[in-house]
Amino acid sequence: MKTSIYSIILAFILLGISSCDYLDIVPDERPTEKDAFKDQKAAQKFLYSCYSYLPNPRSGSASLDLMTGDEVITAFEHETFAKFPKGNYTATTPVISYWNTLFGGLRQCYIMKNNVQNVPGLSERLIKDYTAQADFLIAYYHFLLIKCYGPSILIKEEPDVNTPPEDFSTRSSLDECVQFVVDKFDEAATNLPAKRFGEEYGLATSIAAKALKTRMLLYAASPLFNGNSKYNDIKNDDGTPLFPNSFDPQKWQLVKDATLDAITTAESENYALYTNNNYGENGYPDDPVIRTLRYNIIEPANSEILWADTRKEGTYGLQNKSRPFVSKASWNGVGPTLAMLDRFYTENGLPINEDPEYDYANRFSVITVEQKDEKIAQPGKKTAVYNLNREPRFYAWVSFHGGYYELMSATSNGAYKDDPDFQESIIEGENYSRLVTSMLKNGNCGRGNRTNNYNPSGFLNKKGCDPSHRTKLSSEGPIEYPWPVIRLAELYLTMAEACVEVNDLANAKKYLNKVRVRAGIPTVEEAWSTIAELSQDKLREIVRQERQIELYLENHNFWDMRRWMLAEETFNKKHNGFNTEADDVENYVNVTEIPFNRVFKPANYLLPIPIKDINVNTNLVQNPGY
Repeated sequence: MKTSIYSIILAFILLGISSCDYLDIVPDERPTEKDAFKDQKAAQKFLYSCYSYLPNPRSGSASLDLMTGDEVITAFEHETFAKFPKGNYTATTPVISYWNTLFGGLRQCYIMKNNVQNVPGLSERLIKDYTAQADFLIAYYHFLLIKCYGPSILIKEEPDVNTPPEDFSTRSSLDECVQFVVDKFDEAATNLPAKRFGEEYGLATSIAAKALKTRMLLYAASPLFNGNSKYNDIKNDDGTPLFPNSFDPQKWQLVKDATLDAITTAESENYALYTNNNYGENGYPDDPVIRTLRYNIIEPANSEILWADTRKEGTYGLQNKSRPFVSKASWNGVGPTLAMLDRFYTENGLPINEDPEYDYANRFSVITVEQKDEKIAQPGKKTAVYNLNREPRFYAWVSFHGGYYELMSATSNGAYKDDPDFQESIIEGENYSRLVTSMLKNGNCGRGNRTNNYNPSGFLNKKGCDPSHRTKLSSEGPIEYPWPVIRLAELYLTMAEACVEVNDLANAKKYLNKVRVRAGIPTVEEAWSTIAELSQDKLREIVRQERQIELYLENHNFWDMRRWMLAEETFNKKHNGFNTEADDVENYVNVTEIPFNRVFKPANYLLPIPIKDINVNTNLVQNPGY
């Protein structure tokens, strides 16, 4: 990926949606600023290089927050990301650190702002647009710093490389940092277009700026950053407190107001929850609700996605790691944990332990699939009671024993058709293809005798995996699509959460129901009418569970558990799954602890500032516990 700013390549990808590979451009620091802004083409290349500092949210081996919470357990414990759930990172060895990368991006953005007006022949429209994009990235890079490290150094102008060490900046207070980010997003939004198309798809927009502003305010209002007494003693050397010392309920009102503005603006530009059930080559899933949910992050540039990362996923991304095993092509290795699976509702839209119609006491017993369930599992197959009578998102995003994995690769010319392990488990027709999955040790999705490339939990992830994929050769990659950084459903759930916290319960239910109805479950009022009173405390619980379900495996669980201050409870223990060593279903459904260490200490709520930066800038105060 290392290229100079003079060798950018524009690519056209994704089923007719053309997009520039601006995210793949890594700037060369050697050329002079005069060369970098000598003409319009050079200026555009430099702008694109400003985006190159964005962390890759779906890096298969090194994403900080994709597979590092308690949603999934993988067979890839040797990869970089797996060190985070084990707590194996320190200030000396941070493993994955965005600190220097993000500050490098901020410097690049200010160079852009300070030179763009001098580009010969560049129109006033483009000068304004390029400047606004730089402001957007300045806001976003600061937000990422705050999310990772808490109060940050604020970069308000191009850094002077000749600054003496004694004048290096200190960390600003959290409230000052948040206000800076909010103001920058507001400033950017006034000069950015609402949407971008073609090769500009994925560049900053006013809708993205407004949406991400709500995320900054949400984090600032949440328990980790809003009146967390454990951080009262974190101060700069001059005694300036870095965190607010008391809870401020007004911060939740700010979230509500900003989110309403973002939603109203997005809807006025025809953004809407994804409801298409006709996209994709494969006729499976054939249930329209399940199909919609399966494709809601996969169909490129759909109306729900407010901002997307257009980098290609590549060979070692989520899709290849999640699909059933094929040598050198798909690795069968991303398994949802029982902790995550427990969060999915019943078909009645209730938690499995609170729905009187769900057989919770016998959930881990064996049952034979009946004909009435043929859209979610193969009739006549044995499975766990646990897997039946669940909500549509469960069936859209999770493959279980006796259930399905929808793939065109299972057709007569696909890799699975030629594999004796799969030949008797393929259901296909004209433009229809799926596998009936067996999670037993020697089943088609079992671990066999492999020490890698198996699902440790006895379940397989399907979210983000395109059912139209055809694997014929080991060299084939996944079907590429832009990754949603933020989508409208998140705004609705943020609005619901803010409304709960300001005790506007009617609107909390209104926005919660928008997500629930699309998910094919009853409204919150219908579901809970005879079960429990929808008090503020109960709705808080429901909104949090809804968020964990809807945003499953979209880079949120790692952060949400932190901002709610629940990570010590949820992340500091080994995960459970079903027995992947079993040769029969009766033994398979036994809950088994997965022997991968998981450690979360109080220090892990914030990431460590790299020690080399603390040593260089003695004005920096390290985060507690490091």
